[in-house]
Amino acid sequence: MEVFTQQLINGITLGSIYGLIAIGYTMVFGIIGMVNFAHGDVFMVSAFIALITLLVLTTMLGMASVVLALLIVLVVAMLLTSLVNWTIERVAYRPLRGSFRLAPLISAIGMSIFLSNFVQVAQGPRVKSIPPLFNEVIVLMSSSDGYEVSVSYKQLMVWAVTAALLVAFWFVVTKTALGRAQRACEQDQKMAVLLGIPSRSRSSSRPRSRRSRGQCISSITAW
Repeated sequence: MEVFTQQLINGITLGSIYGLIAIGYTMVFGIIGMVNFAHGDVFMVSAFIALITLLVLTTMLGMASVVLALLIVLVVAMLLTSLVNWTIERVAYRPLRGSFRLAPLISAIGMSIFLSNFVQVAQGPRVKSIPPLFNEVIVLMSSSDGYEVSVSYKQLMVWAVTAALLVAFWFVVTKTALGRAQRACEQDQKMAVLLGIPSRSRSSSRPRSRRSRGQCISSITAW
């Protein structure tokens, strides 16, 4: 029972990280029907941005507060990763908006290869690691043979950040105009345009369905 409980705690922690990645992946596929192969590579870039920001704050600037440093790292990583996503959409996806369906898929594969090789050249092929910031654990139970079921402060932080981001995501999707536009595009792209959701596709020669798809892509990029 103790082993099962410990593995359950570890699985919830890992699932929280995978869940955040899956949200973005399912939004792109569910709304515009595109398999974004570069999605995981963008998260990889985000991890390196967070690592570099943390090293700058702790080693170069000498910030002693771990909580403040992690908060700044989270905000900086999200902002810069959003900028990376916006650039990718502008460069690799938007020019192919009116082409056949296989073209964005090929472009996504190429962007995935580009990001992987760029980071490998810029940061090197070796694994990057930093000392753990939280070494303390909370022992929940122990067995007669000495096996302890514990949860670390790092796992608790992962749970808290995941819960906060999921609540923020729920609020954006259900309570804001951007979320309503995204849900409208997911349900019926043509009707979304007829109901007044503006499209950023400027070419009047393209079919209306492609113009509505352009608004879906734009709304996802803004998110």
